[in-house]
Amino acid sequence: MAKKTKSALENKKGVSISEITNTSKIKSIKDKRKTGINTDALVASILNKDITALSRAITLIESKNPKHLEKANTIIKGCLPYSNKAVRIGITGVPGVGKSTFIEVFGKHLTAIGKRVAVLAIDPSSSITKGSILGDKTRMENLVKDDNAFIRPSASGESLGGVARKTRETIILCEAAGFDVIIIETVGVGQSETTVHSMVDFFLLLKLAGAGDELQGIKRGIIEMADAIAINKADGDNLKKAKLAKVEFNRALHLYPEKSSHWQPKVTLCSALKNEGIDAIWEIILEYVKITSENNYFNTKRNEQNKFWLIQTIEDQLKSDFFNTPKIKSALKNQLQLIETNQTTPFAAADYLLSINN
Repeated sequence: MAKKTKSALENKKGVSISEITNTSKIKSIKDKRKTGINTDALVASILNKDITALSRAITLIESKNPKHLEKANTIIKGCLPYSNKAVRIGITGVPGVGKSTFIEVFGKHLTAIGKRVAVLAIDPSSSITKGSILGDKTRMENLVKDDNAFIRPSASGESLGGVARKTRETIILCEAAGFDVIIIETVGVGQSETTVHSMVDFFLLLKLAGAGDELQGIKRGIIEMADAIAINKADGDNLKKAKLAKVEFNRALHLYPEKSSHWQPKVTLCSALKNEGIDAIWEIILEYVKITSENNYFNTKRNEQNKFWLIQTIEDQLKSDFFNTPKIKSALKNQLQLIETNQTTPFAAADYLLSINN
C-alpha cells in the first residue's frame, strides 16, 4: 500500500485533539499565559531563526488587544537593527492568474539556490461573514514543507490599511529571522496593489494572455507601478497568444515616461505549471536590485516608504482614537439618526463630531 502523503496542514507538528481536551494540558496552557510574554526571549529566539517564535510574535503584532501593543512594539524595536537586509517583492494579478502556483514554484526555485523565503499573503475577507479562507498553506503544498520557507496568511478584514501596517511590521521580524527574500502577495483587487507597492522594492505584475484585459490593463495605473510584467500560463496552445501579449505590453511600457529609478520595466513569459521562465524572473529582479543600488534609488525608495508609513500610522491611530472615544460613539449614533430623517447633512454632521472632539 502506498504511503499516504501528509497535507500541508499536517506537515508541522501541532497540538493534538487529546491535548486540547485534556484538563491538565488546558491548565498548563493557562498557567503559561499567566506568566506573560518574555519579549527579550522572543526576540532572541527570532534572531536564532526559530519559526515558532516568529509565528508567535506575528500573532502578537496582529492582535487587537491593547495590552499586546506595548509588547509587540518592544519586539519590533528589538528586531529592527537586524532587518533591512532582504529583497522585498510584491506580486499581484487578477484572481485566476495563478499567483499561488507561481509563488510556490518561484519560492522553490529560490530555496533551491540557497535562499530563505518568507511569503506574506493577504487574503480577502468576506464583507458579509467577515471570515477568510486563509488557504495559501493548502495551495502551496510543496513550499510549506520546505524548511527554508515560511508562509503566513493574514485576513484583510474590513480594511487593508490595518493589515498593511501589520504586514510591514511582519517584514521586519522575518528579516531579523534571517529570510533573504520576502514575497508579499496581494488580494488582486483595487487598493491592495497600491498598499503593497508602498512596502516592497520590486513589484511584479502577473498577467494572462487571451483574457481580454491586455488593453484594459494598459489603461490602469497598476502598469505604472510594475517593475516587470510576467505573462503566466505561457504554454501549450496559449504560447502564441502569450508571445503576442508580450509584444503589446512592451510597446505600451515604452509610452510611459522614464521612471525615477532609471529602470525600464521588462516583460517576460513564464509557465508556473511547467516551471518555465521562473529563473529568468529572478535574474530580472537581481538586475533591478543591482542597477537601483548603484544609482542609490534602492535606499532612497525605502526611506520614502518609511516616511509614508510614519504619516499613515499617525492617520490610522488618530482615526482609531477618534471612533473609540465614548462621547464620539454616542454622538455619532445620534448624527446618523439625524441624517436618516434628513435633519442634517453628512458634512454638517462631520463638522459637529470633529468640533466636539477638540
